[in-house]
Amino acid sequence: MIGINIGSKTIKVVELEKNGASFSLVASGVVGYSGTTVDKMSEEKEMASIAQVIKKLCVEAKISSKEVVVSVPEPLVFTRTIKFPSLTDSEIASAIKWEAEQYIPIPVSEAIIQHAILKRSDTAGPDGGVIVLLVAAPRIIVEKYVKVVHMAGLMPVAVETELIALSRALSPIDKTVLLVDLGGSSTNIAIVNHGLLSFSRSLPVAGDAFTRAVSQNLQITPQQAEEYKKAYGLSPSQLEGKIKNALDPVVRLVVDEIKKAVNYYLTDEKGEMPTTLVMSGGSSGMPDMISALSKTVGMEVLVGNPFMHIQIDPGSVQKLASFAPLYGVAVGLAMRE
Repeated sequence: MIGINIGSKTIKVVELEKNGASFSLVASGVVGYSGTTVDKMSEEKEMASIAQVIKKLCVEAKISSKEVVVSVPEPLVFTRTIKFPSLTDSEIASAIKWEAEQYIPIPVSEAIIQHAILKRSDTAGPDGGVIVLLVAAPRIIVEKYVKVVHMAGLMPVAVETELIALSRALSPIDKTVLLVDLGGSSTNIAIVNHGLLSFSRSLPVAGDAFTRAVSQNLQITPQQAEEYKKAYGLSPSQLEGKIKNALDPVVRLVVDEIKKAVNYYLTDEKGEMPTTLVMSGGSSGMPDMISALSKTVGMEVLVGNPFMHIQIDPGSVQKLASFAPLYGVAVGLAMRE
């Protein structure tokens, strides 16, 4: 299966082959692009332009299959956990759309709605019942992503949210972890309980905000700021700590949102405390980012490697190492069964 993740600045593609219970990497590629994101496109020629970028990427990456799973950006998706009494699976499936009206800000008729049962308990009292994950996306947005992939000469077989795909690629099934995906235009936060996405939140602060902060503070161009951010990050010893000082307020904003998300999950959702924070996305590779987060969030922080359990030929391991944080969503999409 192929996974395609069309981000706000880059497009990532991964093709995996399943061998029994494991996967092996067939092909992968990443390309940068600029311009309007798919969700904001209204003209056919804009869609044709990005479809050509995808088509070229697939050729250069030597993608061999046509069937793809594509992601929809997390900020455009509505995700919520709902508690039901002890109903059967079919009863929940019937009730979910009526329940969805209370939780999504668009008419149900204009949304594509999916759900997954997270937990079922037959005990009496407040601890009993069924916890269900509700996921909804505007139909018009999903159709745009499907159309672009079709125009690239591929066959979309499924559409998923970024965090569901990322959970599949990066989360262990034996504990509760916090996922933080630092993309170009948004930071997506998820709590994954034993492999199941249990909570998600998206905020419009990420790589672009880091670059703007450096550009404004040092009075340099965004292009220079991007290079400085990648080279020096949060290191206090580089450039007299000027880059770190510019980035600190944005990092604090992200950390505050992470803490709020965990607090909400523990108090309102009565969830289990995450033991580890797993980072992904381009900005997770900034120098000293991991140590800065470790000090402020109070838990172990790791950069997730979506290829950790994927069989890769030795020649590709080194080549993929520096790009691994970018590929989390695409790998998770390709792992979908």
